[in-house]
Amino acid sequence: MKICPSVGDADRNRDGDDCRLLTIYTHERLIARMSKSALTSPPDTTREPNLPGATIALVQSSSLPMLVQRALERMILAGDLAAGAKLNEASLADSLGVSRGPVREAFRALEESGLVRLEKNRGVFVRQISVAEANEIYEVRAALDEWTGRKLARTATAEHVRELRAFLERMDRAAAKSDVQAYWLLNLDFHDRLVSLAANAKLLATYRRLVNELNLFRRQTLAQGGTLPVSTREHRDIVDKIAAGNAAAAGRALYDHVMASRERMHKSQAVASTSSRRHLAVITPRKSR
Repeated sequence: MKICPSVGDADRNRDGDDCRLLTIYTHERLIARMSKSALTSPPDTTREPNLPGATIALVQSSSLPMLVQRALERMILAGDLAAGAKLNEASLADSLGVSRGPVREAFRALEESGLVRLEKNRGVFVRQISVAEANEIYEVRAALDEWTGRKLARTATAEHVRELRAFLERMDRAAAKSDVQAYWLLNLDFHDRLVSLAANAKLLATYRRLVNELNLFRRQTLAQGGTLPVSTREHRDIVDKIAAGNAAAAGRALYDHVMASRERMHKSQAVASTSSRRHLAVITPRKSR
C-alpha cells in the first residue's frame, strides 16, 4: 500500500486508488470525530463501525473526502449542524484538521445524498424541507418499506432475525432511559439494516436519500412524550412478522409504522407551532391605548 506523505500530496493524488489516506492518522481531530460518532452507533457492518479499532480500519480503506463526508454526515444527523445552517468550508476544514479540498468534495457528495443544498453565489446549506415535502417522502418511504418487509419475510435467515432482535434489545434499553439521541441513532440503523438485508442496491440508495431528507423531522417526532415505547412495540411487531415468514403481514406492519411516524411528525409540528405562538404572545408587548 502506498502511503501519501502529506495532506497536500493526498489531495493531489486523488486519481490513485492505492493511495489510501494513512496520513489521516495525523488528523487527530478528524479521527476523534470518527471515533466519537462510531461509538454512538450500534454495531452494524453495513454502516459505520462502532469501535475505535474498526474506525482505524475504516480510515485505512477510505479516501479523505469520504472520511470528511462521514464526519459531516454524523454532525448533521446529530443536530450539531442544524437544518438551514450555512456551512463554512474554511472553518469546517480547520475544525476537522484537513485542507479545504476534501471538504469541498464532501459537500458535493452530501448534496447528492440529500443532506445539503448548494446555492450558486450563496454557499452550502444544511437541507431544510417543508412539512408538505416530508408528507410526500413518508408516502414513498412507506411503499419502499412495505416491499422490504415482504421481501425479508421470504428471505431473512435465522441469523438475520437474531441480528434484528439484538437491535430491539438495545432500543428497549435506550427507551427505558428516555435517551432520545441513542434511540434515534439505533432507529436509523435498524431501518437501514432492514433495507440492506433486502439486497437491492438501488432500493438502498433511494431509501438512504429519503431518510437523510427526513432526519430532522424524525428526531423531533421521537422526542414527543410517550413515543419511544410505542415505537419499540411497532419495531418488535415488524421483526415478529418477518420471523414468522408472513410476507403480507410484515409488509403491512412496516407500511403502518411509517405512516404512524408521519402522524407523529404532524403532532410534533402542531405542538411546536402552538409553543411558538405562546412564546410570541408572552414576549410581544401590548400596544398602549
